[in-house]
Amino acid sequence: MREALISFPMLGDWTINPPYSVQIGSFSIYLYGIVIAFGFLLAFIYGMKFCRRLDMEPNEIYDYLIWGLLAGIVGARLYYVVFNFSLYKDDLLGVFRIRDGGLAIYGGVIGAVIAIWLVARHKRASVWRPLDVAAFGLLIGQAVGRWGNFFNRECYGYETDIFCRMGLTLDGTTIYVHPTFLYESLWNVLGLIIMHIVCKKGRRYEGQFIILYVFWYGLGRMFIEGMRTDSLWLVQDVIRVSQLLAAVTMVLAGIVYIINFKRVDVGRRPLVGRPLDAGVIINVDLHAPAPETENAAADESEVSDFGDAENEENAPPAENTADPPADGEDTQNSEINGGNEQ
Repeated sequence: MREALISFPMLGDWTINPPYSVQIGSFSIYLYGIVIAFGFLLAFIYGMKFCRRLDMEPNEIYDYLIWGLLAGIVGARLYYVVFNFSLYKDDLLGVFRIRDGGLAIYGGVIGAVIAIWLVARHKRASVWRPLDVAAFGLLIGQAVGRWGNFFNRECYGYETDIFCRMGLTLDGTTIYVHPTFLYESLWNVLGLIIMHIVCKKGRRYEGQFIILYVFWYGLGRMFIEGMRTDSLWLVQDVIRVSQLLAAVTMVLAGIVYIINFKRVDVGRRPLVGRPLDAGVIINVDLHAPAPETENAAADESEVSDFGDAENEENAPPAENTADPPADGEDTQNSEINGGNEQ
C-alpha cells in the first residue's frame, strides 16, 4: 500500500502520492521516522517552556527525557513483538530490526512511565510532576507522530462512505477507508486544548494531568481502535489488545479522577497523586490573605513560643515593673502569614 495514491473526496477531486522515504546514497530514511522525531522535538520544546507552570525547572527535564525516550522505544518494540510473536519465533534477530517497522504506542507510553518512575525514585523526587509534564508532551508527540502513518499508508480503518473518508488507489482500484490516523491526531489535539483549559483554571494536585491524559487517550483509542484493520489481537477477531487496554485504563483513570476531585475539594489528600506544595497553584492570587486554619494557628503558636523562649534566654535580667494586664485584655502575638500544603 505504500505506493498507493491518496485522496480525500471531501476536499475535492484530486490525488497525491507523497513519498514514504528519502534516499541518501544507498541508505533509505523513512518519513515515518522523520515525522516521529519532529513530534518528539516539538514535545520537548513545549515541555521545556511549560514545565515551570507545573512546578519544575527546565534543567530537571533532561534525565527524565533521556531515560524516558530510551525506555519508550524498548517498550514500544516489546509490546509489538509480544503480541506478534509468531512473526519472530523463527527469526529472533528480527526483533532488533526496528527499521522494518513494528512499534506500538501503548508499549512506548508504558516504558516511558516506568523509566520516569525509576528516575524519580533515584532522585528521591516526586514522580507526579514529571508525569504531568509528560502528559502534555505525549499528546503533542502523538498528534504529530500519527501523520507518519499517513506517509506509510497504514493504520487506516475499514471501508466506509463517511464524508471524511480517505481514498487509496493502487493498480487502478480505489478503496475508501476510515482515516483512523487522522481521527487519533485530531483527538489528541482536542485533548491538549482541554488540558490547557483545565490547567488555566487551576491545578489541584500533582498527577492530575497524567490521570486526565490516561482517561482522554483511552476514551478515544477505545473507539478508534475498533475501526482499524491492523490491530493486535488478544483473541483473534474477538478482543483487540489495545482496545481492551484503552477501555480498562479509561475506566480506572475516570474513577480515580472523580474520587481525587472530591477528596481535594474537601481538603483531603488525593487517592492517587500528591498534594501541591504551598504557592504553586496556577493562576491563584498570591497577594490575597491566606485563610485561617487550625494547622496555621498551631504552627503560629509553635513558632511564637519558640521565639519567646529564645528571647528570654538571651535577654539580660530586668525588673518586672510593668503593671499586670487587665482582665480580658489580650496579649499581643506575632503574626505569621503562610499557607498549608494542600
